[in-house]
Amino acid sequence: MAREVTHGCATAVCAGCAPARLVARRGLSPLSGEPQDRLQMARALREMQQILALQRRFRWGARKVRWLLAKRVPNELVPTVATVHRILERHGRTGRRRPSRRRFHAGRPDTPLDQPNAIWSADFKGQFRTGNGIYCYPLTIQDAATRFLLGCRGLLEPTIDASWPVFQRLFRRYGLPERIRTDNGAPFASCALGRLSTLSVWWIRLGIHPELIEPAHPEQNGRHERMHKTLKAETARPPRRTLAAQQRRFDWFRDRYNTERPHEALGQRLPASLYQASSRPYPPRLLPIGYPGHYEVRRVSRNGGIRWGSRWVNVSHVLAELDVGFEEIDDGLWEVYFGPVWLGRLHETTCRIVDHLGRAARREGGNHKGKCYQSADNKVSPII
Repeated sequence: MAREVTHGCATAVCAGCAPARLVARRGLSPLSGEPQDRLQMARALREMQQILALQRRFRWGARKVRWLLAKRVPNELVPTVATVHRILERHGRTGRRRPSRRRFHAGRPDTPLDQPNAIWSADFKGQFRTGNGIYCYPLTIQDAATRFLLGCRGLLEPTIDASWPVFQRLFRRYGLPERIRTDNGAPFASCALGRLSTLSVWWIRLGIHPELIEPAHPEQNGRHERMHKTLKAETARPPRRTLAAQQRRFDWFRDRYNTERPHEALGQRLPASLYQASSRPYPPRLLPIGYPGHYEVRRVSRNGGIRWGSRWVNVSHVLAELDVGFEEIDDGLWEVYFGPVWLGRLHETTCRIVDHLGRAARREGGNHKGKCYQSADNKVSPII
């Protein structure tokens, strides 16, 4: 197809006035005279109309429309997916993408990074294939103050089940940090109240405060991202043949990074010379979370909710069979906490827990049979 769909050229072709040199610059074959020029523009216009007709008939996107077009015209005349998309977009056939729902975030983390075990940072370095085609997802955990690389484990998938044993092994070896700083992705966070995931709930029960950087701000975990750059250069270019061989390379890198490579930010000292294990040992069993005496305490049921009087309040499935605390701040208004983490605000008139913008995290408050108990105007005021 005549590739006339970059901005400015398509309009000219549709109007029948695109010069031969402009059409050629957009990917068409050179034209030697006016008859060929008009023929080329007519062909481009005809194929553009074919694209629009196919989309009108099937209501499909650019990739599938291109596939349909490839069955109707010679292969050398089939445009790229980007070209088809621009044609559809210019004629209002793509629709607007729904804006993503802005979720609650506590804001920029500002905990000082000046003491060992004050903050551990954790992240998944971008996945890559080993030589035998298996994907490797390196999970890295680092002490933020000393740059000591606590662990680097190549996993088959970035899930809670795969990550849990890695953290457990490090907690038993090095003790517990005060906080763990991560991004907002799985398995560290979720869309539940407080952005809690099953993994971060476990951390809270151990006495570790999960700390999330702001979305789209990796520089707030910049020390960790810089370590990833060195990790990639020394272990994944090229990748090893198997996951086991790749893990041996990770172990080699971790030892070298901690005990041989001086760090300029540390005054050319070694991370191993500055790091010391935490004085907080890994407990043999998890203790229940305590709340101040003036709190109302409710246990979340297995289906993720609590009873508030005779009403049903949805909380979160990640907190199933755990206690949450309610602190009354006004008549019919309660702040909701899980340990030190603020989850939202409960309005008794609606029996919903809402975030700082007045939005419920999931379904609207109601009982387990589907009935809702809402106020007359069905509104919740945002938190100022």
